[in-house]
Amino acid sequence: MSVITLRDEVTDLLQRLIRVDTTNPPGNETAAAELLREYLEASGVACELIAKVPERANLVARIPGGDGPSLLFLGHTDVVLADPAEWSVPPFSGELRDGQVWGRGALDMKGEVAANAVAIASLAREGFRPSGDLIFAATADEEVGDGFGLEWLCEAHPDAVRCDYAINEGGGARIELPDGRPIYEATVAEKMTAPFRLIVRGRSGHASMPGIADNALVKAARLIERLAAFRPEPQLGPEVEAFLSVLLGEVPPPQEAVERMRAVSPVGAEVVEALLVPTFSPTIVSASRKRNVIPAVCELEVDCRLLPGQHPEHVEPLIRAVLDAGSIAGGADDAQRRARGGDVDYELEWIEARGGTRSPIDTPLWRALDEWVAETEPGASAAPLACAGFTDSHWLREAFGTVAYGFFPSTDELPPEVAASLIHSADERIPAADLDLAVGWLRHAARAVLG
Repeated sequence: MSVITLRDEVTDLLQRLIRVDTTNPPGNETAAAELLREYLEASGVACELIAKVPERANLVARIPGGDGPSLLFLGHTDVVLADPAEWSVPPFSGELRDGQVWGRGALDMKGEVAANAVAIASLAREGFRPSGDLIFAATADEEVGDGFGLEWLCEAHPDAVRCDYAINEGGGARIELPDGRPIYEATVAEKMTAPFRLIVRGRSGHASMPGIADNALVKAARLIERLAAFRPEPQLGPEVEAFLSVLLGEVPPPQEAVERMRAVSPVGAEVVEALLVPTFSPTIVSASRKRNVIPAVCELEVDCRLLPGQHPEHVEPLIRAVLDAGSIAGGADDAQRRARGGDVDYELEWIEARGGTRSPIDTPLWRALDEWVAETEPGASAAPLACAGFTDSHWLREAFGTVAYGFFPSTDELPPEVAASLIHSADERIPAADLDLAVGWLRHAARAVLG
């Protein structure tokens, strides 16, 4: 008689979750929530489905505890589009091949959802009685953010997801240094997404006679070039300082941080580079809708990511200086352009500002993480870092002051640079060994924080 291990259990659950197509839009996350509810209730875990609209339910499961701190395992069940023509296997097959589960959402983030579910279910079967509530939330709509998921739960049903500590996506990569030391990075903060729109105006005309018009698209191109060429002055935040200290044994000046990191970890260097500065990436241009009409208006959308603690009002003067002068360096030409307000007239509109939150590191949850890393792989260390993107963790931090970390540990079976390239891409997959490792971490965290 074969024995079903937790690795078998989490692998099977992930396969079944992947086979539920929750591509967002439209989402249809209720089907995934119902699958999870059936699985959890079989282990005696109390569940509820909470939905703004019937087809987009969030699942909240709980092992109730006493008046101690509460811990939330957080994950989202929606996924991004997958084009079957680009894949080696059907993207919603959940195929197990060579010890890896293939399919859309394997990494982002049904793998972690499955690990969360198996961790809380296995603890319930063992009779675990936490000092405070152990909660699992499998939420909708993280990929688009139209207000059906955690944001809405925090506003409309705060008691369902209120927690002192939370474990979410966003970290866990294993980096092996040249001296053989393994490092597991854990995200404790995130950049703010603060996209803005530039509107450039000109005068329309027939494209066969460009001299009679004032092409707004051509004028906008100058602004695009200036944003692309701009290199902000690097600065070290507390998370990057802590990360560099663990990996390098010291904190170099910000101007040297990337090159110093590149010598020990090219993957880590790429992450650090994005965390030293606010970034401005022009991504969408809208101008004329007819080839033979010179546009009078051009709209440019810029993906802007600000450092934790920064806000749009902090960087808008910097952005305007770059756009108006083409460079913020000194010089007579730059001074003249500043004096006349720049050579391209534009309007700047902020579209939104989300994220940019951070959590402290001196907490019971970080100590549990640090302890688990040391016990799981002797000689390994945990290193805090910020997330270059942003996750649903910021809703919890803003609503309840939750200490939220991104930590889903991985083995080196799928190198971090490969895993990163598969998220939102074709042939997304996750090793079953990573799922097993994550279940062990989550069970440890629950016992350490709530035991």
